[in-house]
Amino acid sequence: MTTVSAPRIEHHREPLGIGESRPRLSWTIADAPADWHPQRYAVTVTRADGEETIEVDSADQVLVPWPSRALRSREWAAVRVAVQGTDGSWSAASPATRVEVGLLHAADWSARPIGADLDEDPESDARRATLVRTGFRIDGPVARARLYATAHGLYEAEINGVRVGSDTLSPGWTVYRERLRYYTYDVTDLLAEGENALGAWLGDGWYRGRLGWRGGYRNVFGSDLSFLGQLEITYVDGRRETVGTDGNWKTALSPILRSGIYDGEDYDAREELPGWSTGSFDDSRWLPVAVRERDPRTLVAPTGPPVRVTEEVAPIAVLTSPSGARILDFGQNLVGRVRIRVTGPRGATVVLRTAEVLQDGEIYTRPLRSARSSDAYTLAGRTDPEEWEPRFTFHGFRYAEVSGWPGDLDADAVAGALTARVLHTDLERTGWFRCTDPLVEQLHRNVVWGMRGNFVDIPTDCPQRDERVGWTGDIQVFGPTAATLFDVSGMLTGWLRDVEADQLPDGTVPWFVPVIPAHKTWSPIRPGAAWGDVATLLPWTLYQRFGDEGVLAAQFESARRWVDKVDSTAGSDRLWNEGFQLGDWLDPAAPPQDPGDARTDRYLVATAYFARSARAVADMARVLGRAAEAERYGILAAEVAAAFRAAYVKPDGTMTSDAQTAYALGIVFDLFADEAQRAVAGSRLAELVRASGNRIATGFVGTPLVSDALTLTGHTDTAYDLLLEQGCPSWLYQVVQGATTIWERWDALLPDGTVNPGTMTSFNHYALGAVADWLHRTVAGIAPAEPGYRRIRFAPRPGGGVTHASATQRTPYGDASIAWRLADDELVVDVRVPVGASAELDLPGVATEELGHGGHTRSVRLSR
Repeated sequence: MTTVSAPRIEHHREPLGIGESRPRLSWTIADAPADWHPQRYAVTVTRADGEETIEVDSADQVLVPWPSRALRSREWAAVRVAVQGTDGSWSAASPATRVEVGLLHAADWSARPIGADLDEDPESDARRATLVRTGFRIDGPVARARLYATAHGLYEAEINGVRVGSDTLSPGWTVYRERLRYYTYDVTDLLAEGENALGAWLGDGWYRGRLGWRGGYRNVFGSDLSFLGQLEITYVDGRRETVGTDGNWKTALSPILRSGIYDGEDYDAREELPGWSTGSFDDSRWLPVAVRERDPRTLVAPTGPPVRVTEEVAPIAVLTSPSGARILDFGQNLVGRVRIRVTGPRGATVVLRTAEVLQDGEIYTRPLRSARSSDAYTLAGRTDPEEWEPRFTFHGFRYAEVSGWPGDLDADAVAGALTARVLHTDLERTGWFRCTDPLVEQLHRNVVWGMRGNFVDIPTDCPQRDERVGWTGDIQVFGPTAATLFDVSGMLTGWLRDVEADQLPDGTVPWFVPVIPAHKTWSPIRPGAAWGDVATLLPWTLYQRFGDEGVLAAQFESARRWVDKVDSTAGSDRLWNEGFQLGDWLDPAAPPQDPGDARTDRYLVATAYFARSARAVADMARVLGRAAEAERYGILAAEVAAAFRAAYVKPDGTMTSDAQTAYALGIVFDLFADEAQRAVAGSRLAELVRASGNRIATGFVGTPLVSDALTLTGHTDTAYDLLLEQGCPSWLYQVVQGATTIWERWDALLPDGTVNPGTMTSFNHYALGAVADWLHRTVAGIAPAEPGYRRIRFAPRPGGGVTHASATQRTPYGDASIAWRLADDELVVDVRVPVGASAELDLPGVATEELGHGGHTRSVRLSR
């Protein structure tokens, strides 16, 4: 019998405290007969004041409009869906999804930010973390309680001695002056009749902690450390009560002596205040709080999941370095913190220093630059084991040097006393890949781990050194891979709002978002190709992968303003050939300290992106029904492409920059005049790859494109040669060198085993891992043929000695999958199409076949 999943609310994994009053709905359908197709759906909305069912004549099932009256602040509803097929039969109603709205209006907020008023050095990196609390009384049975919370800084709330929520590093990092995210917590079960207490830990975080390189900047968004919390209690008898942050709260210093995103955390357990967040605690010696200001119009609900600890990793070895240091090897370069359980004398201090790599047997911290990346715990001396994990920091590391451990480190590590806790934005996994080559599978795992480690509330460049900012170019090139591997729709939709918030009045898109001060090169902000194009290409990617026209509508003005800025910069000749550009950043031929010195002309890159973004805006306008703008930007895109050809393509079809990235841009961005010119470019690209010994010769711009460029022009075998090469530089060079994430530089670790001397040498940087999307689309052979995978393209292209590959994609319609195997000269392919979607199957040597939902097996004989 046809079944329908519980509906999904917008892009939320947990629709509690959402910011949409009319949230769109999505659902998947399973167990439908092969000839069954949806034609109508019924949505049942149950609220506190009744229930209604609305029927809609539509086969849509992804992001359909909210069919009922708008939800109000704090209102909940239970939503169920049933679907009717073209045969007239109805499915059973789906399980219900409960959705609850947060605080939609500024007037909903009565709480104000509060915190300690301390005499501190504002330029210090060792400012003390603080505690705030208040007591209150519950005088009857509670029906419901919600805590709406945020902070200037980072917070962790407690009620009656119990931590609230499972999120960490909240409220995350946004353009705080315009958008401060708050979270909603169901705390009903934490309250008890009688005396209660609500409190919060507060740490510097991104708001006032050190940000940036070359010494960085402090207090970028403000110098205060403040908690804003509003606890709303509804009693069974209907009474309502609000406990909000105000001048009646108290504050004290916490046991966290210092904490910083880059430097780590120092904690003195002797300074703990047992029971501080319980109703029986005596806070008479605590200080009154200072009350601060926050415009409640800037408080916004989340669009995606928060950061959470999602996995624990045990050390695989305890090493002794040549200097005698004890080092934990966790076997995986990861992002998170180390939790310890320890027993020892009062005042003893355990220090954990982290690093991504070893050199000469010692942890190697030079790539961290000025990030201290160290945590320290001073024991209280209790008889029972003391358990501790830092709250307001994170590190990128595989290795942790442990000093001051009061027990048997080897035995304690085996017993689980030291555990790495992996944290990142808690995204749903959506893409999986397998093949017969174990090195390629490891490459794919490295991409997944690298993405997890760099999606810590914003899409960052690196998670370990004194940087960790939202470089726009990195996510622009990696966006398709990110959208394949995980459901990034909600997270990146929110981040794009910050891009627009930080966009300059003239349309310039910053190099990184949120913007922080920077030295020399990055200030003042200037327009740069590939980086600024995140405003056009990332919304288009999200539309293609998730079928969300809403992100196009929300970002259209930002995208248009970016292209208009480039247009005015380029002028009437349509060539963007002046000004500062990063170009094909980190081309492997570039000197270690000059990563922009690439083989491809940076202005060729800029003009190519100008054409691509103009085309993207035209396409966005077309989808949105803005015909005049679609025509205008379509004409602009054609004019820029013609100017590109005139300036950078020679009469014989080769290019003025005879380099892999130049040809890849021209091919994938469709900038050549005709198929003949494109074919010449493809042949020359293949020649360049072969001439390089199948080694990669592209940086951040060319790497996501080069494999597709070869495939599109009939050189798939060369693309496989490029993929499978193990010499330096190549994707598999990193793998055979023992990498467990993607590196910033192709040769971050040199062939002699030493670390690249460049000051930018991260061992966890996702940009060069953008090839993973090609693995899914070409090696396995699954891709969206229409936005949101409503139509799926199955087109595997075996090669390179790979005899089996498979991929599963969790699409908005459900799981789609492909698995193929080679046996002698026969290609056998199994595919599955989810209900509500259709597919085309394009196998080598045979006509394309149309497929409906369900499982399908086909085989073809391959010519030698």
